[in-house]
Amino acid sequence: MMSIKNEAEIQKMAAAGQLVAYIHSRLEPLIQPGVTTRELDDLARDIMKERGAKSSFLGYHGYPAHICTSVNDEIVHGIPGKRRLNDGDIISVDIGVILDGFNGDSAWTYGVGTISPEAALLMQQTEEALYRAVAAAATGNRLGAIGHAVESYARPLGRGIVREYGGHGIGRAMHEDPHVPNVGSPERGVIMRTGLTLAIEPMLTNGSEDTKVMRDGWTVKTRDGSLSTHFEHTVAVSPEGGRVLTQRLVPVLE
Repeated sequence: MMSIKNEAEIQKMAAAGQLVAYIHSRLEPLIQPGVTTRELDDLARDIMKERGAKSSFLGYHGYPAHICTSVNDEIVHGIPGKRRLNDGDIISVDIGVILDGFNGDSAWTYGVGTISPEAALLMQQTEEALYRAVAAAATGNRLGAIGHAVESYARPLGRGIVREYGGHGIGRAMHEDPHVPNVGSPERGVIMRTGLTLAIEPMLTNGSEDTKVMRDGWTVKTRDGSLSTHFEHTVAVSPEGGRVLTQRLVPVLE
């Protein structure tokens, strides 16, 4: 069953979302050649503790870290560890927090040092797909409008659109109904109501959309080894489109 939030609940989700955005802003300068993904996780952990929040991910079905760090051909759920970032890598950093009983969730893909034009273009296009999908999260639209916004933009570009993973409802639980695919038809799916809160997260590749799960049971990679990028915002459905709750507003947490 889908959970419709009132304004007070949305404001609490916005506070969690602002903390997620703040953590992204603190991690971004650290994303340099030679840094380990564990160092990113450690900083995120420390900020969450400092702000009285918890990781949405740590312990979720046994997940062993505070954030997800997915490098190059890793799509989602990469586990931070000893891996050192290299010049030219790209890394998707997915951060979820629980603050005052509500979740915020956002992923962003960053370049490490000097990245290839191909990687930069894929990042740019995936971010554009995200914001097109956010605009489609409008009161009265069917849920399929979100996936259609991603698919109708990315498919003509020749991008692989990851189908096996997608967005989700979010609120007091990290994963709530409904599932939010990155493909679809604007005539399909439930009608979205004001106050529905969603994590919208297109994942595009520069090759195949086929995926594989690695031996750790978490890390998902492209089957053909192609680059993958992942951008995500938590939004509240409104008549004007998705109201982004994880967009950083500088004065809030500084």
